[in-house]
Amino acid sequence: MFENIVYQNQLLALIIYHNFEKSGIHFLTPNELSQQLAYMRHPTGKIIQPHVHNPVPREVQYTQEVLFIKKGKLRVDFYNNQQKYLESRILGVGDVILLVTGGHGFEVIEEIEMIEVKQGPYVGDQDKTRFSGITGEQAKVPQLSNL
Repeated sequence: MFENIVYQNQLLALIIYHNFEKSGIHFLTPNELSQQLAYMRHPTGKIIQPHVHNPVPREVQYTQEVLFIKKGKLRVDFYNNQQKYLESRILGVGDVILLVTGGHGFEVIEEIEMIEVKQGPYVGDQDKTRFSGITGEQAKVPQLSNL
């Protein structure tokens, strides 16, 4: 299962839950995003032809990040560009999220180990604007089936 988190026709995030399965290669992001996310599943013996990547100039306006949850549980809170809270999701082991636009905050529900991938170089405080978020009691987390 995967889920697009959308607010007013704007993609905020894409979540690939640990139970998503589909054979082949599936790009889940639109071509215009500066961070592309694909799910791949191949049988034993499949050959992926060796290749190099060519230099192609790209312009990145906003940092987009991918989180891979290795251990624990994480609540992700989604905000619009005006820092208004919208809703939340709980991620667990094996879940992957691409944070595309809008704001986001996190609360660790169970001790977490995760890997973050984003465009670089990271420029510290110039890279983000921090703001006050919600509390756990204010979180709106829908019950999703098939998780």
